[in-house]
Amino acid sequence: MFSSSVADAPLVREPLHAPVAHLIRGGLVEGIHYGSVVILGRDGEVRFQLGDIEAAFYPRSALKPVQAVAMVRAGLPLDGELLSLTAASHSGEERHLDGARRILELAGITEDALRNVPDMPFGPAVRDEWIREGRGPSRLAQNCSGKHAAMLYTCVLNDWPLNGYLDPAHPLQQAIAEIVEDLTGQRIARVTVDGCGAPLFSVSLHGLARAAARITSAAPGTPEARVADAMRAHPEMASGAGRDVAALMKAVPGLLAKDGFEGVEVAALPDGRAVAVKISDGANRARIPVAAAALARSGVSAELLTEFQGEALLGGGVEVGSVRPVRSLDPVSVSACA
Repeated sequence: MFSSSVADAPLVREPLHAPVAHLIRGGLVEGIHYGSVVILGRDGEVRFQLGDIEAAFYPRSALKPVQAVAMVRAGLPLDGELLSLTAASHSGEERHLDGARRILELAGITEDALRNVPDMPFGPAVRDEWIREGRGPSRLAQNCSGKHAAMLYTCVLNDWPLNGYLDPAHPLQQAIAEIVEDLTGQRIARVTVDGCGAPLFSVSLHGLARAAARITSAAPGTPEARVADAMRAHPEMASGAGRDVAALMKAVPGLLAKDGFEGVEVAALPDGRAVAVKISDGANRARIPVAAAALARSGVSAELLTEFQGEALLGGGVEVGSVRPVRSLDPVSVSACA
């Protein structure tokens, strides 16, 4: 299905995004969200593209499943909810904090070893509760703490130093970069620092979709399949209660989905179909409806996606419009298999 060779890095350029969603109010186009979309078929070939799917970009947290695969390949023995937490952008609920503590306990270290940025919980309801209780930012509450705890555990297992584990030259990050290139099928274009402090690798939107497809279509028992199985079985450990990405995985059988800051979404099915979305202005309100439209165009039953049509626009407390994907994303005559 997929070539095992690694292509050159994507070009670093201003992405040539295209309109992907319209903001409709009172029957008029009030605004336009630009971005890019790619849909891969079961054979790994591009079946649809909109905008610029080959320019270098930062997948942000949508790359976390790939990072989790890299750690499992390096010996990380986690499964189930703790492996799902490894790939999480969690909401900071107590189960997420407890899970991160459990990973650290397995590694025989404390949260003092974490080097992610202290933050308040990502989930609005959880954050509000913290504020009412007078609690401040913490490394455990920050949405990437599961990933960082697993990174430290991977270092312990491989006798790699804990100090400097976020340095791109550290053996852990070198191992992750190798798997990023393996699964995306292309060299990394640029390396910078993500919001949590970890290295962030730049690939293309096409490469991100290819990596997701390789993870979901991998043979049972492989590191890729273990990560996919864990996230699908425990979608709210990879996100949180009420999060759209968890709801999407629950709605579509076998779907693996991951969101990322700045309007990124990737989703893939066990048969290798995959979609990836980048909203150029980072607008969260366009991310899910565009991704849902792409999934429908790939053959997922529209009935499974009705709750992901986007938030309503209100005028005086009454619905007067919505965010609508552009017409080119409308489903075509494809057989629905999910």
